[in-house]
Amino acid sequence: MSQKESLPVTQQLVVLKSNMEKRIVGKGELIDRLLIALISEGHVLLEDVPGVGKTSMAQALAGSLSLSFARIQCTPDTTPGDITGLSVYNSKDGEFKTVKGPVINNIVLADELNRTSPKTQSALLEAMEERKVTIDGRDFSIPEPFMVIGTQNPIEMAGTYPLPESQLDRFMMRLSVGYPSSEDAVAMAGRFIEGSLHEETGQVLSGDDILSIREEVRKVTVHDNLLKYAVNIVEETRNASEVSCGASPRSMLSLLRCAQAVALYDGRDFCIPEDILKSSLWTLPHRLVLSTEARMNRITQEQILKRITDRIRVPA
Repeated sequence: MSQKESLPVTQQLVVLKSNMEKRIVGKGELIDRLLIALISEGHVLLEDVPGVGKTSMAQALAGSLSLSFARIQCTPDTTPGDITGLSVYNSKDGEFKTVKGPVINNIVLADELNRTSPKTQSALLEAMEERKVTIDGRDFSIPEPFMVIGTQNPIEMAGTYPLPESQLDRFMMRLSVGYPSSEDAVAMAGRFIEGSLHEETGQVLSGDDILSIREEVRKVTVHDNLLKYAVNIVEETRNASEVSCGASPRSMLSLLRCAQAVALYDGRDFCIPEDILKSSLWTLPHRLVLSTEARMNRITQEQILKRITDRIRVPA
């Protein structure tokens, strides 16, 4: 047994986070959420303006794990075959050869996902949900562990296509990187001048380590009263007047798995109400389709969910 394998789960995650912070300055809370999504078997959508470190965040995670990694740079002319793969005729052999696409890897970075066409965006759906792709009628499994990290610019920016609700629902979390604080910006500038802004992260955990941690997440206890609490939150999103389409059953399952991961991340083998509450605020907002009136009044999904959770009784 290796030294990393002998470490407790929480300590392994601390090592992974510390390794990522060699490359990412001042984003500890964002790294926490990204790692929680990783051990929850979830996908993450990083949304923010260009230049704040969305791609660097994904690369820092991939560089810290001994897993296969692929980056898909999405552009308006990216085709579905560029993502899933295609059959190419080999004139020398006189037969078609299957070329697997970049999505058939452990960690996949779909960079600027909303700059490609809806047809190409939809090519990710089967891979993200089914963990397989179909090329010319043949199914190809994606290796585990598998995680898609999509990045997108705000939809107000030129040349973007809004992601359809069906694809947003495949992402466990939508996270915003945000601008650095003044202190973090100074630290970043200092590291840039010294030439150490993007230190080599090195691989600190293996695929087997992540699979083992995911197995521990599934064992975390969620009592019946907390299951009911999660269901109540999801059902209330469907009754809210500002919402035209509430959270799906898939989102409820994501919420529960995320809560289990939050508990394990904090060193517990059981969930508490705060885990459910925190997870609901992370996994549900981007899945709510606002009514026309709510959009006109500039009401956000986060505001609606906060109102919902505030009025639901928290179980003992």
